[in-house]
Amino acid sequence: MKKIRLIIFDLDGTLVDSSRDITNALNYALKPYGFKAMTVDETIKLVGEGISRLIEKVIGTERMEIKNDVLRRFLEFYSDHLTEYTRPYPDVTDTLDKLSTYRKAVISNKREELSRKLLEELGLAPYFSHILGSDSTPEKKPSPLPILTVLKREGLTPAQALMVGDSNLDIEAGRKAGVITVGAGYGYRPLEALNGADFLILERLSELPDILTKIQTED
Repeated sequence: MKKIRLIIFDLDGTLVDSSRDITNALNYALKPYGFKAMTVDETIKLVGEGISRLIEKVIGTERMEIKNDVLRRFLEFYSDHLTEYTRPYPDVTDTLDKLSTYRKAVISNKREELSRKLLEELGLAPYFSHILGSDSTPEKKPSPLPILTVLKREGLTPAQALMVGDSNLDIEAGRKAGVITVGAGYGYRPLEALNGADFLILERLSELPDILTKIQTED
């Protein structure tokens, strides 16, 4: 029987919908440079690899000289508006309560300080023993290093952990680390991005406890 002890969650698109606040910060940062305002739908197609990479995708290689200023403006605005519209997805808090017997961690490609502050503002931080961001380890997802770092801190093997995320970056990181992977199909990415996941949540995080029961009772 497998014994899952640790559940690792992605943040944006998995635990919370932060798309509007990220879009607002991006538009604020870009406004002086004549870019057309981004829509939420346009933004969520680009997020996942961290803020610096998001800005690079939007401004393009021909405007790299403005990147640092755009990044500064983004961080300045976003840190003050982290949870203006950002909310947990349906059933997230109830599900975390139901999973009280498991150790839990967040691994995000958002910077650690912003990830931690966001979770604190939403009252979710106490659920997690570890909160890692893009700058917490030398490599970020899809590298397995953040997951392996948490496993080492907990003294657990990959077989004792599970990764839940809405993007191919989460699934790839989880598979490279050797943990069981669960795709959050309700998040930012299309279902095809989660093809490599061991299990799939289609509508709400509340499906996760049943998946865990199935895993724990398998021979």
